[in-house]
Amino acid sequence: MLVERGFRLDIRRPPLGHPLPETLEDHAGAVMFGGPMSANDTDEFVKRETDWLAVPLREEKPFFGICLGAQKLVRHLGGNVSLHPEGLVEIGYYPIFPTAAGSAMMKWPRMIYQWHREGFDLPSGAELLATGETFENQAFRYGKNAYAVQFHSELTLAMMHRWTVKGAYRMEMPGAQNKAQHMAQRAVYDPAIKQWLSDFLDIWIGSSDQAMRRAA
Repeated sequence: MLVERGFRLDIRRPPLGHPLPETLEDHAGAVMFGGPMSANDTDEFVKRETDWLAVPLREEKPFFGICLGAQKLVRHLGGNVSLHPEGLVEIGYYPIFPTAAGSAMMKWPRMIYQWHREGFDLPSGAELLATGETFENQAFRYGKNAYAVQFHSELTLAMMHRWTVKGAYRMEMPGAQNKAQHMAQRAVYDPAIKQWLSDFLDIWIGSSDQAMRRAA
């Protein structure tokens, strides 16, 4: 979707040793995706990626953290990432509820796709945009241009197949939905989720032409 908006992608994979840019002067913004690891892990790349978030925050460049990416932003801002006190997880489709600030920002889907067993506190200074039933904090904004979401609006059908096969054991955890539920609900909820993502990208970064005008 970013390519369709005229952006060229610069994909970095810190777990494979890829360096991260010291500045985003030549970038319109940054997206930090999810992963099976925890933001609390002690791996070198986890710390490096978390510390690196000082770059987009300092330069006020658009940042979008998804699931683990959101949790790393929380850790960077001094917040906590932890398991649900009752051991529950969100694996599948769950209700999402925009706050007053979230509703003023845009229209939100009724259900959203999740794949996580840890949640996060709302960092000091952040504005809560959406909540959930099992994990309260689902989306927030920090500063002018940093957004973080616990859910997966970027999910494709190929990703769903891959996750539900390689991560099948997680669908046996308390609160998780089974693969049949994942597949059946995708047809029902995916159009609204994709519309949300398109609307969000309009707000967050727009097109490459708009980003260049802002930079100038």
